[in-house]
Amino acid sequence: MSTDQAPPTLEHVAKVAGVSRATVSRVVNGIRNVDPELREAVEKAIEQTGYVPNRAARSLVTRRAGAVALVVSEPSKHEDAFPGGVFADPFFGRVVSGVLRVLGPLDVSPVLMLVDSEKARAQLMNRLKQDRFDGVLLISIDPRDPLPGQLTEAGVPTVMFARPVRPTPISYVDVAHEDGARLAAEHLVARGCRQVATVSGPMDTPAGQDRLAGFRSTMARHGQAFVPSAEGDFTQVGGERATEALLAKEQFDGLFVANDLMAMGAIDVLRRHGKRVPEDVSVVGFDDSGAALGCRPQLTTIRQPVEDMAAEMARLVLEHIGGEGQRVTSVIFEPVLVVRASS
Repeated sequence: MSTDQAPPTLEHVAKVAGVSRATVSRVVNGIRNVDPELREAVEKAIEQTGYVPNRAARSLVTRRAGAVALVVSEPSKHEDAFPGGVFADPFFGRVVSGVLRVLGPLDVSPVLMLVDSEKARAQLMNRLKQDRFDGVLLISIDPRDPLPGQLTEAGVPTVMFARPVRPTPISYVDVAHEDGARLAAEHLVARGCRQVATVSGPMDTPAGQDRLAGFRSTMARHGQAFVPSAEGDFTQVGGERATEALLAKEQFDGLFVANDLMAMGAIDVLRRHGKRVPEDVSVVGFDDSGAALGCRPQLTTIRQPVEDMAAEMARLVLEHIGGEGQRVTSVIFEPVLVVRASS
């Protein structure tokens, strides 16, 4: 087609395919009740004519925006949070990578939104009412966050990363936290550690609760009836403070830290106190994020496949948007022990 010719239309495609304009429209808009032979004829005609669907017109027909909101909800910021908020956490970049793996090739745009106030929540809900987004991928760990419930009540196709703090009929993906903590405990026992401690995650989150419970129950099976614990907040500074608190009152030769950023802070504190890692204290983290490789020595950790989990989030939300998989569902991934030099 020469550059001065008008672009091909639905009518052009219909003429080449030998079908009606309505049939072409149904194929272009992904409607399923089209005869397979007719669908094949239309697809060949689209390729032959070079027709490109008008996304704006398609949105009017299907009432779909071709966009999904990737929402990070952190309604209770505090001074010890990551500099720059959650976006400074290497975990978040892994989530984005996994989401793009699925949505990118489908020409569905993930739109990043930080919801950190009542005003921001209202703006998101208003944009959803205006059909600006087809669905929501939600990251939220604050137990007071009303957004999961609001999205559910509004009937918005939504999938969360991690189990919701409050029981909510919402789909989610997660890792088997207790199983991961068991792997960490078994590894420290196998390394010969006789007195272990742990820096937990926030105890008002499922991840914090489950990782602590899994670790303690496994150590109890190995004869350690009490596991000293200090609560952290999943930040490097939080890991430093919790480790200082443990060292002030406990002796331990093994330390399980509930995420890699806190483990990085823990190793720094151990070093300042003259403790060698792993000669004096073996350390195991959780996540297998970039922070694990940035530790010195590099961190033994429990890998959760964040990119795969985020990709599954995207697949689930597309199913919900398309009318498939309407049943609230969960997908739980298995953790893996990754041994490096810290243990």
